[in-house]
Amino acid sequence: MSLESSLEYGIQLPVQAQSALFAEPWEAAAGPADLVAVARAADRAGFGYVASCDHVAVPRRLAPAMSTVWYDPVATLAHLAAVTERVRLLSHVAVVGLRHPLLTAKQYATLDHLSGGRLILGVGAGHVREEFEALGVDFRRRGAVLDETLDALRAALGPQEFPEHHGELYDFEGLGQLPRPAQPRVPLWVGGSSPAAVRRAALKGDGWLPQGDPRDRLPDQIARLTRLREEAGVPDPLTVGALTEPLYVGAPAWDVGRRTLTGPPDALAESLRAYRAMGVHQIQVRLRSRTRDELTDQIEAFGAEVAPLL
Repeated sequence: MSLESSLEYGIQLPVQAQSALFAEPWEAAAGPADLVAVARAADRAGFGYVASCDHVAVPRRLAPAMSTVWYDPVATLAHLAAVTERVRLLSHVAVVGLRHPLLTAKQYATLDHLSGGRLILGVGAGHVREEFEALGVDFRRRGAVLDETLDALRAALGPQEFPEHHGELYDFEGLGQLPRPAQPRVPLWVGGSSPAAVRRAALKGDGWLPQGDPRDRLPDQIARLTRLREEAGVPDPLTVGALTEPLYVGAPAWDVGRRTLTGPPDALAESLRAYRAMGVHQIQVRLRSRTRDELTDQIEAFGAEVAPLL
C-alpha cells in the first residue's frame, strides 16, 4: 500500500461477516455469487483492498449480536483472488493467536503465492473467550501470544525455505515450507485501539487498523504511534488506517441513519480528506445499501466520482 499523499481506500466485504452491528438486511439471503460480484466491483473501481474477518466459532451468548456467519478468511480471500485481478486481499483481522504460526504461515504464504503477491495480513488479539478455550489457547495471555506470534510470522513468512524462530511459546527450525510468499515482505497490519494494540502496531507492525476510533480520537492515537515507533528506532514507514463513518454517494431515497455521510462526491471527498490531514494513509469505507446492486453501484460511484478527489 502506497504512502504517497493520495488517500488509499478499501472495503470490508459484505456477506462474509454478518454481525448485527454492521450487516445490511439483504446480506442474510446473499451468498457466494454476491460476494464475488462485490469484490469484482471493488477491483474495477480501484479499491486498494477487499477485507474478510475471522472467527472460528461464536458462542450462543454472543450469537444474537454477532451472528454465526463468519466465512473463513483464507478460503474466502483465495476464492476472490481467483476472480479479481489487482485488488489486494486483507484479513481484517485474523486472530492468529488461535493457531500455530507455522500453520498460519502455510495458509497465508500459499494465498500470497497464488494471488501473485496481493496479501495484506491484518492481525488482532481476539475478544471471544470461548473461542480460545475451545481451541486450548489461554485467553488471558492472548496479548503476549500475539506479540510472539508476530515475531514468528515475520520469520515464517520471510524468504527462507527453512524459517527459524526461538521463543517462549514457539520454537522451530529445520522445517521447510514451500511455496514462499510472492512478496519479499508480506505487510503485517495490526488491528485494535487499546493502548496495548497501539503499542503493538507501533513496535511490530507495518500498518495500524484502528477499531472504531471516532475522528476526534485519531490525532492523539496517531501521535502516540509515531512517538512509540520513533523511540523504538523502527525506521520503516507505518501505514495508518481509519474506519470512516458510513457513506452514501448522492442523495439517498431512504433512511440511511443520522451518522451516515451523504451528498455529492465533492462534499464527501472534502470530508474524507480530513483523514489525510490527520496523518491517515488509507481509509476503510462502508457504503450503505439495500441490495447487492445498490452496493455495487455505490462502489462504482465512489471509485469514479469521489476517489479522484481524495
